[in-house]
Amino acid sequence: MSKLTKNQKSVAGKIEAGKAYSLKEAAALVKEITTTKFDASVDIDVRLGVDPRKANQMVRGVVSLPNGTGKTVRVLCLCTPEAEAAAKEAGADYVGLDEYIEKIKGGWTDIDVIITMPAIMGKIGALGRVLGPRGLMPNPKSGTVTMDVAKAVREVKQGKIDFKVDKTGIVHTSIGKVSFTPEQILGNAKEFVNTIIKLKPSAAKGTYIKSIYLSSTMSKGIKVDPKSVDEI
Repeated sequence: MSKLTKNQKSVAGKIEAGKAYSLKEAAALVKEITTTKFDASVDIDVRLGVDPRKANQMVRGVVSLPNGTGKTVRVLCLCTPEAEAAAKEAGADYVGLDEYIEKIKGGWTDIDVIITMPAIMGKIGALGRVLGPRGLMPNPKSGTVTMDVAKAVREVKQGKIDFKVDKTGIVHTSIGKVSFTPEQILGNAKEFVNTIIKLKPSAAKGTYIKSIYLSSTMSKGIKVDPKSVDEI
């Protein structure tokens, strides 16, 4: 059996085994149990009572985190020339069209989000093999295919994220950084969970939110009482 490190010992007693904490308690506790020297991400995992294999039970959506993500999001806007100036002003890191399509064909994917226009999706479709596995393919459902590319760029830069339930029925995403205040973590977590609740498929039966865990990079997971989300 491996020995606990000094840092692991210092946080070992802060989480009570088997206890489900309120979301407010977990938002504060996740900061206390994080010992990394870098600004770790705060992650949330929500297990849903759905069968993702069935189209009518798929849970997918977007949420604008009120306190942002704490990350620098690199945005590529593939748009027509007349929309370029607005996209740049909105904060897009890269703006253009054909030259970036060629770069992506060559394997370039040094970006986090691609925003484009409906008329351009025909050109981007050929990039599916490169963008698909990396989760970079623009999608109208996530708001990354739109006529108002400037608005989409601003929203992404301010903390808008998209999410999708995985094949095991879990929605996982980062909702901030450990450097955030407990109130900021709480606000983002509450907004995220409430968005998932609003997206409950009518075909989903039984308990919808089965479990919630909050953690940071390399920390233990903190079990959250789902009922506590409504108590804040």
